[in-house]
Amino acid sequence: MQSLQDFLGAFNGLVWGTPMIVLILGTGLYLQLRLGFMPLRRIAYGFRLIWGSRRRAERAEGEISPFAALMTALSATVGTGNIAGVATAIAVGGPGALFWMWVTALVGMATKYGEVVLAVKYRERDDRGEHVGGPMYAIRNGLGRRWHWLGTAFAVFGGLAGFGIGNMVQANGIAGAVHNAFGVETWVTGAVLLVLTGAVILGGIRRIGAVAEYLVPAMCIGYMACVAVVLVVFAERIPAALALILHHAFNPAAATGGFLGASVLLALQKGVARGIFSNEAGLGTAGIAQAAGATRAPVQSGLIGMMGTFIDTIIVCTMTGLAIVVSGVWDSGASGAVLSASAFEAAMPGVGKYLLAVCLALFAFTTILGWAYYGEKCWEFLAGSASRTPFRIVWTLAVFPGAVLSLDFAWLVADTLNALMAIPNLISLLLLSPVIVQATREYFERENGALPQVAPARAPGR
Repeated sequence: MQSLQDFLGAFNGLVWGTPMIVLILGTGLYLQLRLGFMPLRRIAYGFRLIWGSRRRAERAEGEISPFAALMTALSATVGTGNIAGVATAIAVGGPGALFWMWVTALVGMATKYGEVVLAVKYRERDDRGEHVGGPMYAIRNGLGRRWHWLGTAFAVFGGLAGFGIGNMVQANGIAGAVHNAFGVETWVTGAVLLVLTGAVILGGIRRIGAVAEYLVPAMCIGYMACVAVVLVVFAERIPAALALILHHAFNPAAATGGFLGASVLLALQKGVARGIFSNEAGLGTAGIAQAAGATRAPVQSGLIGMMGTFIDTIIVCTMTGLAIVVSGVWDSGASGAVLSASAFEAAMPGVGKYLLAVCLALFAFTTILGWAYYGEKCWEFLAGSASRTPFRIVWTLAVFPGAVLSLDFAWLVADTLNALMAIPNLISLLLLSPVIVQATREYFERENGALPQVAPARAPGR
């Protein structure tokens, strides 16, 4: 067993290594260039679309509002990565890692935009008349039969990875946080989670979307309010913290306190890796949720979908990172959620760790809900709609062992599969980039905002 775990550890280091980071960032940068940096220039427009998408537009096809679709996608991305992941990046790579998380998000907005545009453009209706989409459908319907195996590969990796990274690992994090903060036994938390998860996901995307539509904004605002307290308490340190982040993004961070020091390359690697883990730009998952959203145009869905990356990383992760740096605990030697808890405790002694535990539990729970939908659609692509109910039951039951067992091996397998999901998605994004560019051009020409720098090209034939 140990030899297998060692092999998987080495393989995981390979698939999440420099080539994968270059592939993900390179794809995002390529799309940004092809789109004339439209995703960055249309951030304000994206926020306006989010505000206007809270209700379904007339004659728009889809099961839930675009806002609910975005919240479903955010429910899966705004999770432990925003709390523990950011802290780990800073603990290992130094404050400069936060800067490279920003870069990853800004580049990744184009990736997320392209994923959603393709997911909506090539979505289908299942046997119940509901819209389904995502990289597997974009590959099958956009690239044709000879590429069908690539869509199948994505669905297999996603369908298996979800049980680890989107279910059991999240349940384990919740149970651990609740036990450490409040002393509640992990089996009790597991039983409560099982009931809550089943109550939501057995109702399908409409119930998941309805819960996410209210829970995700509430938990994000609540978390940001807690972080705001930390920033207010240490307000005088904010300018110095920002200067430290920018300095260590391009200069090595020397060892200090419990911090062992970090090179610029290490800061870049950790910042990019944790940024991708947090916002999932490049994995293709957001398109699965957005494909269920009611919309008149794939580009409009893409503009809404790309804002998930901005909200997740530029807003939520930035606040976590700033809280850790301004509180002065970043070089304490702690890592993960413990480091984030230290920042909260420094500003709110006696209550900070409890607030963080609640935030972490909520973030992880919504991730279970969002990934439930992703996994379900992957298995439906592979086995048909008959797999829907059995999947929901198995997904619900998996929460309990996730909460009470040690999951080091499961985490390793799931994290590896998570990386493998990106490869089929990124290939399809590159091959179908002409379709993304052309759809973007046509949309903004209709909106009287043509993009003359976007060069049309022919998409691959079926």
